[in-house]
Amino acid sequence: MKQFYSFIKKEFQQIFRDKRTLLILLVMPIVLVIILGYAINTELNDVRVAVFDPSKDEATRKITERFQASKYFSVTDVLSEKSAINEIFKEGNIDLVIVFPENFSAELQDGQAAIQLIADGTDPNKAYMLTGYAQGVLSSCQLELLKQYGISVQIQTETRMLYNPQSKSAYNFVPGVMGLILTLISAMMTSVSIVREKEMGTMEVLLASPMKPFQIILSKMTPYFVLSITNLITILLLAVFVMGVPIRGSLFWLAVVSVLFIVVALSLGLLISTLVDKQMSSLLVSGIGLMMPVLVFSGLIFPIENIPVVLRWISDIIPARWYIEIVRKIMIEGVGVQFFIKELCIIVVMALVLITIAWKKFKVRLC
Repeated sequence: MKQFYSFIKKEFQQIFRDKRTLLILLVMPIVLVIILGYAINTELNDVRVAVFDPSKDEATRKITERFQASKYFSVTDVLSEKSAINEIFKEGNIDLVIVFPENFSAELQDGQAAIQLIADGTDPNKAYMLTGYAQGVLSSCQLELLKQYGISVQIQTETRMLYNPQSKSAYNFVPGVMGLILTLISAMMTSVSIVREKEMGTMEVLLASPMKPFQIILSKMTPYFVLSITNLITILLLAVFVMGVPIRGSLFWLAVVSVLFIVVALSLGLLISTLVDKQMSSLLVSGIGLMMPVLVFSGLIFPIENIPVVLRWISDIIPARWYIEIVRKIMIEGVGVQFFIKELCIIVVMALVLITIAWKKFKVRLC
């Protein structure tokens, strides 16, 4: 029994000596609970609403005011032409459009009226929630209109899912899966490959060869760049020919953005390799440290608009968030480069910053 306790004591001592293990055992559960507790929020808040109201009568004004007074909706735009609906969705400034008919008041007098709700169907779950919340507001409006007109008024809603009329979930998840896979393959495998050389003591042998250090690093990173390109092509083929997800936009720009994102992920892997010396540590940092933020903060599973403002700041520094937004705009919405120029510039800046930091730190570690 004394030997048994001595082994237990020895195991505790080893754990307490390893600060990384302590962080994983004690700190990581706390961080995950806090992050997931706040980030996993199925409620919608500050939904941006545009209204197309050709009738401009008292009834439509009251319904619009009711949406504005709701804690879920914010009326940010009033459209003068119905043709502007597609354009405002492409710009990404609106989540929901309410379309009133020209003779709305006359239909109310007859006891039945129709309103069209148009949502962005690239994320079917979010679109259904938006229209469901909107129908709830309209139901409460019926009681107010009943008092005004003195008759039973029924407001019917016609729901339209823009870009994804069949409400296929693959339209939402394929771009997200692309961002997740490219991040993990590029970053995790690159960091492990370089750390493996350090752990086995062969990095010094490589550096003593006639090749320059940057050539050695590029030679280590190139296979994972090729594998990432292969994964990208495979995912796109499966998405188009198996899951029926279209590529409505430019294939050229999709390739350009994907290559830039792979460079960002490879730079992340290189940066991780400068911070750790063990393969297991590298796997934990690159696997859990990158996978969880991509799942939670990139918009892959949960709408970014739902999470608190502080956590949105974290999502701003997640490269996969901007890549997924661009892929959705190219593949599902079919928009031109002018509609995702902001996200593209952010990815370019991230690539330059990460390459610079990773390269400088790597050279310091190798000296």
